[in-house]
Amino acid sequence: MQRSTDRMRRLKKLKSVTGAQDGVGGGDAAATATADNRTSESSDTNGAAASSGAGGKKPGTLNPEVFKHLDKSGRSEFLKYLKQQLQDAADTPVYDKNGVFKQGISNAIYQLLWQTLRFTHKKDIVLHLLLEVVALHADFPSLIVDVVNILDSETSLITDGFQEERHAFVQLVKDLERVVPESLLKERLEIDTLQEAGIVKNKSFYSKFIKVKTKLYYKQRRFNLFREESEGFAKLITELNQEFDENTTPESIMDIIKSLIGCFNLDPNRVLDIIIESFETRPDRWNLFIPLLRSYMPTGAIICEVLGYKFCHFKDSRTPRSLYHVCALLLKHGVIALNDVYVWLTPNDGSIKADWEEDLADAREMVRKLNLIQTNKKEDEKDPPPPPSVKKFNEEKYNANQKFGLCEALLKVGDWENAYKIIQKLPEQAVVLQEPIARAIADLIHLSVENIYYKKCFKAPAGRRPSRNRLYDDSKLVAKMQAKEFGDLRKYTWPMANVLGPAMHYDTVLMYKLIRIMRKLVVDMGVDSLNGPPPNSEAEQHYYDIMSSLDACILPSLLYLDNNCSMSEEIWAVLKYFPYHFRYSLYARWKNDSYQLHPNLIRRCGLAQRDIKALMKRVSKENVKQLGRLVGKYSHCAPGLLFDYILLQIQIYDNLIGPVCDLLKYLTALSFDCLGYCIIESLTLTGRLRFKDDGTSLSLWLQSLASFCGTIYKKYSIELSGLLQYVANQLKSQKSLDLLILREIVHKMAGVESCEEMTNDQLQAMCGGEQLRGEAGYFSQVRNTKKSSNRLKEALANNDLAVAICLLMAQQKHCVIYRETAAHSHLKLVGNLYDQCQDTLVQFGTFLGSTYSVDEYVERLPSIITMLREYHINTDVAFFLARPMFTHQINQKYDQLRKDDPNAKKLTTTQKLQKYLEATQLIMNPIVESVRPLHSSKVWEDISPQFLVTFWSLSMYDLHVPNESYQREIAKLKQLAQQAAEGKDSNQSKNKKEQERYIALMEKLNDERKKQHEHVDKILQRLQEQKDSWFLLRSAKSAKNDTITQFLQLCLFPRCTFTALDALYCAKFVHAIHNLKTSNFSTLLCYDRIFCDITYSVTSCTEGEATRYGRFLCAMLETVMRWHADQAVFNKECANYPGFVTKFRVSNQFSEANDHVGYENYRHVCHKWHYKITKAIVFCLDSKDFMQIRNALIILMRILPHYPVLAKLAQIIERKVDKVREEEKTKRPDLYAIASSYIGQLKLKTPHMLKESVFHQIAERPNKDSPTNVGAPAAATRSDKLSPTSPQGTRAPSGAAPFYSSEQKSGIKEPEAKAASTTRESKSQRGEGNNVTLVSTATSTASNNERESKQRDLPAPRESQSRSKDDQQEQANNGSNGSRQSESRNRDVERDRQDQHDQRSISSHRSSRDIVRVKERTEAELHQRSRERSQRLEELEAQQRKREKPSRRGGEERIRHGDGVETVDLVGSTDNRHYEEFEGRMRDLSSVSNESNGSMQHRQRSHENIEFEKVDSKRRKLESSTSSSKKVEELVDSVKKARGLKTKERNKDKLSDEERDARKDRKLGRKRDRVDESNSNEHKRRREGQNGEEELRDRERHREKSPRERSHEKFDRERGVASGSRTEERQYISKSARSSRVNY
Repeated sequence: MQRSTDRMRRLKKLKSVTGAQDGVGGGDAAATATADNRTSESSDTNGAAASSGAGGKKPGTLNPEVFKHLDKSGRSEFLKYLKQQLQDAADTPVYDKNGVFKQGISNAIYQLLWQTLRFTHKKDIVLHLLLEVVALHADFPSLIVDVVNILDSETSLITDGFQEERHAFVQLVKDLERVVPESLLKERLEIDTLQEAGIVKNKSFYSKFIKVKTKLYYKQRRFNLFREESEGFAKLITELNQEFDENTTPESIMDIIKSLIGCFNLDPNRVLDIIIESFETRPDRWNLFIPLLRSYMPTGAIICEVLGYKFCHFKDSRTPRSLYHVCALLLKHGVIALNDVYVWLTPNDGSIKADWEEDLADAREMVRKLNLIQTNKKEDEKDPPPPPSVKKFNEEKYNANQKFGLCEALLKVGDWENAYKIIQKLPEQAVVLQEPIARAIADLIHLSVENIYYKKCFKAPAGRRPSRNRLYDDSKLVAKMQAKEFGDLRKYTWPMANVLGPAMHYDTVLMYKLIRIMRKLVVDMGVDSLNGPPPNSEAEQHYYDIMSSLDACILPSLLYLDNNCSMSEEIWAVLKYFPYHFRYSLYARWKNDSYQLHPNLIRRCGLAQRDIKALMKRVSKENVKQLGRLVGKYSHCAPGLLFDYILLQIQIYDNLIGPVCDLLKYLTALSFDCLGYCIIESLTLTGRLRFKDDGTSLSLWLQSLASFCGTIYKKYSIELSGLLQYVANQLKSQKSLDLLILREIVHKMAGVESCEEMTNDQLQAMCGGEQLRGEAGYFSQVRNTKKSSNRLKEALANNDLAVAICLLMAQQKHCVIYRETAAHSHLKLVGNLYDQCQDTLVQFGTFLGSTYSVDEYVERLPSIITMLREYHINTDVAFFLARPMFTHQINQKYDQLRKDDPNAKKLTTTQKLQKYLEATQLIMNPIVESVRPLHSSKVWEDISPQFLVTFWSLSMYDLHVPNESYQREIAKLKQLAQQAAEGKDSNQSKNKKEQERYIALMEKLNDERKKQHEHVDKILQRLQEQKDSWFLLRSAKSAKNDTITQFLQLCLFPRCTFTALDALYCAKFVHAIHNLKTSNFSTLLCYDRIFCDITYSVTSCTEGEATRYGRFLCAMLETVMRWHADQAVFNKECANYPGFVTKFRVSNQFSEANDHVGYENYRHVCHKWHYKITKAIVFCLDSKDFMQIRNALIILMRILPHYPVLAKLAQIIERKVDKVREEEKTKRPDLYAIASSYIGQLKLKTPHMLKESVFHQIAERPNKDSPTNVGAPAAATRSDKLSPTSPQGTRAPSGAAPFYSSEQKSGIKEPEAKAASTTRESKSQRGEGNNVTLVSTATSTASNNERESKQRDLPAPRESQSRSKDDQQEQANNGSNGSRQSESRNRDVERDRQDQHDQRSISSHRSSRDIVRVKERTEAELHQRSRERSQRLEELEAQQRKREKPSRRGGEERIRHGDGVETVDLVGSTDNRHYEEFEGRMRDLSSVSNESNGSMQHRQRSHENIEFEKVDSKRRKLESSTSSSKKVEELVDSVKKARGLKTKERNKDKLSDEERDARKDRKLGRKRDRVDESNSNEHKRRREGQNGEEELRDRERHREKSPRERSHEKFDRERGVASGSRTEERQYISKSARSSRVNY
């Protein structure tokens, strides 16, 4: 097998030389031709050309045709070819002149011999030819034998069917003895071939050959044991361990070694081992031994094997350090490769990884046990000793690890590259955790930074000794690793430091060096926390290298350093130059990831957590100082763990906030910065609910954390950028919960409170200047906030967050409602979030306005138009933010105009005022024009853009000077100054300073008050000049309802709920408009619109808005009640003012004396307003809805100083609130608390309540025997108009009825007959030329005492409320004809009498469908029904007469006791569009405002009456034609009997008096309704013909309806749909109710 393999190898080699084809046998011509082609192509390199050849062959190649004619001309051509090949180089036939191998001759001989083997030519011819060839050159025999050797290999491999060629070859070899020498054949050919050819005839020749070969090559003739050749080895050891002089070279030693090996037959491998051992003893002569080993053994693998056997020998014992050292030196100088020697080291990598994971698991288990609580601990058992914080270094285990030892040795010789390869092969931090390896890396880092540290960072002391480390002896290593510039640090220093990681704590000096180098680098780069390095620069690379090193080694190493405060300060000196987001990312890895790298770190952190928990259990106000020092020590090394637990405790126990803030005073700057990150991380933790379980309020942990943030950021200098950016990011994500944090920060740091629970004194102080607001405007004195306020200002400015947060809060304020509602949040929570956005926005805007200079404020804030249009900010917020800019710009323009005037110093006060007005116009006109596109042109027809801008641009500071607040604060300061002067303390200088400070404050307050007075005077002059252009007068405009509507919608309502100060401002501004005698503005109508229906306003408010709305109502009521209390004040401030005009003239703009409201009529209006407020409040309290009840209670609390003032109203409110308190005691405790508080305060006010007669003049009771009252079952009156300027004074109404009367009860109606009679009485009292605005209404009380006692409370249902609105409309329509001629009144009286007569005989109204049925009935049936109806009417009239007497007696009794209530209806609608079309005619407010509301009812009832008349006329014809037959009389008698039985059964029912009266009244109501509608058609036609109402009806049909009309119609439609399934009786009840309501 071995011989065949050798043959194959030789065959392939010769084929590559000769280019012969490797074919099986090669016997065909095609194979030969192919071989010839390859041979000819490759033989052209020598430039020879063959003269012979055909078939287009190239010159220099042998023509295959030669072998066909070998016995003839082919022989000569063959020889000629060989001779030609010899011409190029006669010295050798194998190579040409250029030394390139020639394949031509070898190929020719090869083909010639194949001719013989294939039997193409005879063997003798070939042999003769070979003899001639041999004669050509002396090297041809050798060449021929080589070709034969190839043929031997080829023929020996031929099997199956080709044995003839092998036999031919054997015969050819036998005959070759004649051509080549036999010795040459024996030398070249195989032994088997020689034996086969018979050249070698000895059969044992092969065995002898093997023996000889073994003896020559395999028999050992060298010695590897000392005892075998002691002399030789002794001489070798002596030579290698002698003291070499300087002239000794490795070459000379190598010569000696070779001599000794040759002389004493020493084993070379043992000699190599002796050289390595000699190197171990003298490693300092590495410069001699390294070249010696390299020259002795060029292949490093053998050296590694020798070293590997040595390492294996010591695997069970301690490996000597010298072996590690030698191996490291060999690796360092590249004599051997790491991978070759690494496989010999023990233990394997798998066991090292397993040990590392086991250590980690043990550390985690230890921490887990520390957190366990033992519940079954016995008293005798002692606590186990605490585990060690750091596991001790196991030196024995370390010494058994050869990989660690080799890594240490590599580091000690400075071979960082190979050492790093070993570190990478093993688990992360498993190698560098070993102290020797860590210190070795630290030494290398020292070497790398030595030069640059003492050169650029720290001046070396004069007597500093050089390092004794052997690394410094290697000059090449020093030159290679030592950094000369900062850029060189990137090669070795930073990578080595990052690999070292937390193990750098073993060398704190190195930490200091690296930190100082980092600081020097950062300072030289010129970066700070706001400006980073330029991109794609070398400085940027250094920047991130420093961050990587801080993250990988510096901060984790700090976890090992106990109580090292200086190290923390050094680290902060570098970190403070990085932006907060980079620092926070470092803290995150430091706190959450770094401690998990090492088992020792896990143990240390577990023990630290245990100690921190024990420390926090002892925290109290008494031991703050002692525990504060401990907290400071813990914070130096592990601030993240400390703050996590502290924040957790604060979120659970909010009473720890104060002590904890005091504990933290010993923290370093690094710890404070880490605290800022921990706070943000605590806010962003997932898995915690931010709401309480009920989903109505924020969680306590969030509130506690927010309070802690405000306190800690105020007390200590912690960077705010991260927290502010977090809040901004939350707002971008439409999350407003974290605004609580911003509110606390602004409150604590800037002293700006967002509290809405301010006292009236504080609100008045807030109307003053900055000094007064600081002294008296807040609950806590604004002290020591200058520094913290500036820090907050700088944090906002540095990150451009001031305006961004403002705009985001403004946007979030209006989207939070929709977002939270879509999320199905509780309505209370939605309101709280909305209030939080609002309060924080106001607080933050106030802070910006007070902290930033006006120039800074103007520069940063976008323009008002940009906020309104681009950022989609609402008007209230936009003007709130832009308001400080307006005053500043006006003052600047004013100063500029004064300076530009040549007579600037001689300007009079009037001229200065004109300059100020001019400056105002220049500044505000562009704003006026810019707001014009915000609303449609229709809006600007009612109010001007200038008025809108004026209203929104002013503040309370511009309209009102709080003189009382100034005087009060100055008096306090005087008293304090006097106390300081009279102080008997020993420190007189301190008292003197205090006195001087108080005096300076008084002077500042006086100056501020003076400036504000001047400013308010300028503003009033400005308003005086602009007032005539505020409200535009349009022809035929009635009562200015549209103007008031736009004013309320665009100005008052949005602003009065913005802030508490804005609520006061709105009330003050309305008063200012009134005092300025502004034309086309009705003050009375404005107040009426505000007070008349506050139900929807109260319902739609949040809690904060309800508080502010209540303040607004309180301020408005204060003005109203001040005018109500004193007639002199009323005459002075209201009489002859345009705001109290009741009639508007188009032809003559000047009002007359009788066009104004009188004092007593004004008191009636005030009574009406109090009633309206009561009605709205009762409705809300009875609604059972949380929001309505809460808001109603809040508003009641706010308006308590001025409402209620009537004893009866107070009783009603008290009962309702007490009912709420009882119902909500267990259900909703917050409502219970508010209700209880209000009742307590209301009871304190009870002794000061007024009676009706004191509040306003009570109307006299109508005469008992008056013909108008005859036949009326219940007392009810229609509207009665009073003249405010009648000579007899204020005229009383015809009757009086309390607003809690029976008509307010659902289902109790009043007869129309009484209403009609009262109407006639009131009409008879009117004068022809009297135009009045006020309508007085009075009603009598119920019939019995029990019914009266049950009717004290006001109704709550919405249905009754909407009906009362219909009543107002109908009554106003009836009352609009009050100023008609006497002729029309007489006709009315006659018509009313006819109505009373018809009431007894006309049957009930039927629908058209019923009338059709009546036609088909028999005459007898119709006659019977008419008799029955007549009988029923007589019975009911008798019952009503009986009930009339006690009812009148009850009314007289109430009038005597002063319990009658007079109400005044000022206005019922807001549509005044038809005033312009009646020039020269005068109308009162009531008629004008109500005629439009009644137009729809006029048309509807007219249509119904026309249909009714047609049906009624047919019915009467049928009745007249019927006969009174006996059958009909019998039927009537039977019906009477049946009715009597039913009446008895009905009386037996257990019905209350109230229910029985209600049932009777409902029947009467149906009768009255039928009577009224039967004659209304003729009545109205007659009245319209006389009064010219046809034109009015046409205009009403085509006019545009007001918003209130549309809302009323919509409400009626909804109610109609809801009540569509009710019975016909219920429909009659609703009709009668609309006609019998008291006109409120």
